[in-house]
Amino acid sequence: MTKTHKNHIFTDLCPAQLVEAALTRGEGRLAHNGALITETGRRTGRSPLDHYIVDEPSSTDSIDWGSVNRPFGAQQFDALWERVKDHMAGVDNFISNLHLAQDPGHYLPVKVTTETAWHNLFARNLFIATENFNPKGKNNWRVLHAANFTCVPERDGTQSDAAVIIHFGKRKVLLAGMKYAGELKKALFSVQNFLLPERDVLPMHCSASQDGNGDTCLFFGLSGTGKTTLCLNPERRLIGDDELGWARGSVFNMEGGCYIRCSSLEEIPLQIDAAIRFGTVVENVVHDNEQRQPDYNDKRLTENGRCAFPLDHIDNRVLENRTGEPRHIIFLSCDHNGVLPPLALLGRHAAAYHFLSGYTANIGAGEYGDMGVVGSVFSPCYAAPFTPRPAREYADLLMKRIDESDARVYLLNTGWSGSPNGNGSRIPLAITRALVSAIQSGSLESVESEHLDVLNLDIPLRVEGVDSYLLNPRNAWDDPAAYDQKANALAGLFADNIKKFDLCADVLAAGPRPLPL
Repeated sequence: MTKTHKNHIFTDLCPAQLVEAALTRGEGRLAHNGALITETGRRTGRSPLDHYIVDEPSSTDSIDWGSVNRPFGAQQFDALWERVKDHMAGVDNFISNLHLAQDPGHYLPVKVTTETAWHNLFARNLFIATENFNPKGKNNWRVLHAANFTCVPERDGTQSDAAVIIHFGKRKVLLAGMKYAGELKKALFSVQNFLLPERDVLPMHCSASQDGNGDTCLFFGLSGTGKTTLCLNPERRLIGDDELGWARGSVFNMEGGCYIRCSSLEEIPLQIDAAIRFGTVVENVVHDNEQRQPDYNDKRLTENGRCAFPLDHIDNRVLENRTGEPRHIIFLSCDHNGVLPPLALLGRHAAAYHFLSGYTANIGAGEYGDMGVVGSVFSPCYAAPFTPRPAREYADLLMKRIDESDARVYLLNTGWSGSPNGNGSRIPLAITRALVSAIQSGSLESVESEHLDVLNLDIPLRVEGVDSYLLNPRNAWDDPAAYDQKANALAGLFADNIKKFDLCADVLAAGPRPLPL
């Protein structure tokens, strides 16, 4: 610890020291299981309108500027960075030297400075603590996280009282006024999403697990679609639950921990229940004041209550945090229309089409204010909020990796069946798990299939453990004509959305084909 006349600087404290500091400073409370319970105020999810990328010469031509990647002036950034530094000079600082990516050739050294102990604990849980950090390395990044700073839009050029700003030229990330910890995690994921494609590495918003034979399965999907629920399996080892990279010959975890939306788990798996213990951060979860028992299903604070813990809290994991190339890839879609089949088999061009579409419903509540009516969402690459580059670059990399590895690709609907949400029912988790098991066993690699014309999807005729009648979504509707109408409407949404991309004829032909009305 280095003491100055204004503040204290705490560097590379261990989790126990950070928990002690957070409790002493009144930043949280201990739960009955030893986890640290915290709250983030009115922002309980990401704030996309407060995200910016500095418009500067080294990166501007590579950024897909628009409503997601919003430009911020370089001089404005420098001025705001200095104001935040002045703010940090008057408060205690917690510093951790960490890595992103468990791969010797693609890791990113990051110095994370926060004004709260619990945000630094979060960083240590989610990223990778290492003894090999090079403080003078030319590729090091700096993160300045001032949770209690207040931006002034008229002065700072921000949209509100808080901002997340990435400067690729100066290798800096500024989080000003953002208490929600997910902003820190996803800002650095966005950094890697920009840097890794230059190295021929595909950054992926996905989870991954491995069986006893070393076969790896990837689950792509947005929050609420089942990435974590389906990846956690007592018969398989966890590689990572949210952010991974795929280089030629290897898949590696970018993180050293898990940040799990508790209320999205239909059942709290034993390995997660055991992982939520001392050192874990429990964020925006209602708890009993006397017994300190968190209630993960109580959504009075938010739909987006989460917990963050290091991977070493999970026993059944791949210790190396990386593995070989995948054998199976699953795109997860929570279809609120009740139209998509529970499972579809995707060929090469269909995989490209659905990866670029990234179709699901906005049920994840991962964004601040995202609590309204459920609707259809198209998030290219299943990661639109975190992709600085044009979506085609990621899609091209995916197809390159698939071609090299001969991985099989599937589309899995974890949403509704029988009619749209509110009327039909969500596909039972037991059926979804049976479908995933069939994929991972390899039994679907030569299965007979039938074709759904409007959706332009091939579905299996038989899957072990699943009633064949349930595999065709039209069978679940009392009124087949109503299904046809809804399916045609969804196909139209797909067709309208895909127009934004300049695609070859083969990929376009692999998507849904709405009939003229």
